[in-house]
Amino acid sequence: MRRVAKFLLAAAVAVPLAAVAASSLTLLFLPHGHGGIGFDDLQFSPALKRVLVPSGRTGLLNLIDPKTLAIESVNGFSTQAGFGGGHAAGTTSADSGHGLVFASDRSRKTVDIVDPVRLRILASAKLGGAPDYVRWVDATSEVWVTEPARKVIEYFKLDGSGVPALVSQGTIPIADGPESLVIDGTRGRAYTHTWHSTTVALDLQGHKDVAHWSNGCVGARGSALDEARGLLFAGCEEGKATVLDVTHSGRIVGSLDTSGKGVDILAYSPSLAHLYVPGGDTATMAILGVKPDGSLQALATVLTAADAHCVAADDVGHAYVCDPKAGKLLVFTDTLPATK
Repeated sequence: MRRVAKFLLAAAVAVPLAAVAASSLTLLFLPHGHGGIGFDDLQFSPALKRVLVPSGRTGLLNLIDPKTLAIESVNGFSTQAGFGGGHAAGTTSADSGHGLVFASDRSRKTVDIVDPVRLRILASAKLGGAPDYVRWVDATSEVWVTEPARKVIEYFKLDGSGVPALVSQGTIPIADGPESLVIDGTRGRAYTHTWHSTTVALDLQGHKDVAHWSNGCVGARGSALDEARGLLFAGCEEGKATVLDVTHSGRIVGSLDTSGKGVDILAYSPSLAHLYVPGGDTATMAILGVKPDGSLQALATVLTAADAHCVAADDVGHAYVCDPKAGKLLVFTDTLPATK
């Protein structure tokens, strides 16, 4: 069941009003979301042309068509009767690769293989600990899963010779982490944070850390990547975004205070060069322009919802912000000019 309502975004804009007066906000209510949803990681899959929305306690992985906002759902994940906040139950992270979707189940401590066409779970692999981020590594046909309680990333090889299966290959230790995970196929690297001020670069083939960089945060949280330009974005819980140049030893080339406290998940639009930085504590989201040199400029701040700490950006100009208490997504249409 889906209900969609549209409103002018101008009423929800803090600055600058003139630049976003023509934008719109769509409220996208998700199946079984009326009791609240434990959202966390949201992802856009360019290959599948779908936004992947793991929907916590509902037991559903929702797939959204960016052009129509139609919702398809995969069931079979763990459910929870009530929502008391947080995102400790069910599926909360997913990524795609090899024509499949790989999604966590925090309650069962598994990573599940999903057929996005038949909309069903094909197989599950047991994890060594509670999962956080799930990411596909195309270069090695692997799935990496962060397990913060164990301070490791566990990695699995995809066996696609018959019924798809994931086979655990080992772990990568991350002291004081890992928080967030982004894959850089161009450079054969992955990037994760400690919970404080360090970003760790990992070699995809060697499964080991190869560099530690200061990211300028007090409490590092989410990340995003402009792979073409080699710019890695770090979200700082205290209300800031920073930019690291991964081609030049991770030096900080941009930093901006967003005034949005409780920053967690980030999203980036390569076509617009816009970075989306929600502040869950302040119920706002900053839209930042990213210059070619990595410097940041404030474009607008929009009102969101309490604990709206996660966001994804598609390839048609939408930013999807989670609204956990209402069990819905706030879909902003970004009509601000691309940053050059």
